[in-house]
Amino acid sequence: MPIGWHSRAMTQRLDYVALNTPAISGMIAAKHHMATIPAGFRALVELRVSQINGCTYCIALHTKEATAAGEPEVRIASLPDWRGSAHFTAREKAALAWAETITRIESERAPTPLYDDLREHFSDTEIVDLTLIVSQMNAWNRLAISFEVPDATQM
Repeated sequence: MPIGWHSRAMTQRLDYVALNTPAISGMIAAKHHMATIPAGFRALVELRVSQINGCTYCIALHTKEATAAGEPEVRIASLPDWRGSAHFTAREKAALAWAETITRIESERAPTPLYDDLREHFSDTEIVDLTLIVSQMNAWNRLAISFEVPDATQM
């Protein structure tokens, strides 16, 4: 079965926000401290991580966010093939490669050549912010998938 496929209509298992509001509020607050990555590109990074993880809710949410931040439809649509797309800069490709590697860390680790490429395009603070964005997005995906949060377009 493909990732994200369900044979039944999804009903959220638990309302994890209500059950641990302080922790969720902390995660939301942390987002405001990762401001070195522009909102539109941040939404694309979050969208790509969500695509890899198969999080239907987050895919819909971050597609909307990317659009609202002014990302052109062609960049959103070509995101799954960003390596072959002319719509992404070398800087953005370095960030997307890092995001994918961190998301698949169990098999890919964090190779030095990718990190070195990232350092050519980003400051140390930007690298930390980007890594925090990817790490947090993976956490959000795991929450939404674990508790079967319905597709954001259905809410």
